[in-house]
Amino acid sequence: MNSKIKKRLIGILYPNRCPFCDKLINENECACEKCIGKLPEFSVKRHALGGWLCPAPFVYNGCYADAVKRFKFLKRKNYSADMAYYIAGSILELYPPELLQAIDYVTCVPMHKKDLKRRRYNQAELLARDCSELLGIDYLETLKKVKYNKKQHTLKASLRYDNVKGVFRCIDPLQVKGKNIIIIDDIITTGATLGECAKNLKKAGCANVACAVFCSAQQF
Repeated sequence: MNSKIKKRLIGILYPNRCPFCDKLINENECACEKCIGKLPEFSVKRHALGGWLCPAPFVYNGCYADAVKRFKFLKRKNYSADMAYYIAGSILELYPPELLQAIDYVTCVPMHKKDLKRRRYNQAELLARDCSELLGIDYLETLKKVKYNKKQHTLKASLRYDNVKGVFRCIDPLQVKGKNIIIIDDIITTGATLGECAKNLKKAGCANVACAVFCSAQQF
């Protein structure tokens, strides 16, 4: 199908909406004028478990938390490009220039095949692919979720670290050896999940690993 026709059809079926209030917006806008006027001036600087840098454009509350919930659970896949725009902005804002210039790949936190079958899409992958395009850095699937574990949000903070141990595995260590990689996810809470992913990539031979998310929950 012609790419222009395909794009137009997608726009009709899935019109662009403000991720923060869900109102219809123009195709070239990332949010409505009202919500843009309320956006925070600076990104949040967090670190995943293990000390991996993880900026986030927003704190997980109010309309920002609502955006994540609609994106994940109400099939608002069309939010992805707009959410990625803000993630990419926080990367450009808070990554040291020497790290940013050396990044080889953008990747994501993987989902287990059972969850992927149920939801039909991995929201972290959508964000990572759009961040890849915005930053001009190749996307690479680097990790696989090999164990089905309990959902992190159902557990107390003290139990989340053990819950993700041994859950992820690097797909191909030769592909990541000596590379610098950004891991994208929708939210960081304790930082256990992103930390475990980063640890696995580092063990596989990555030179440097950093993370970025759309929202940062209150630190535990």
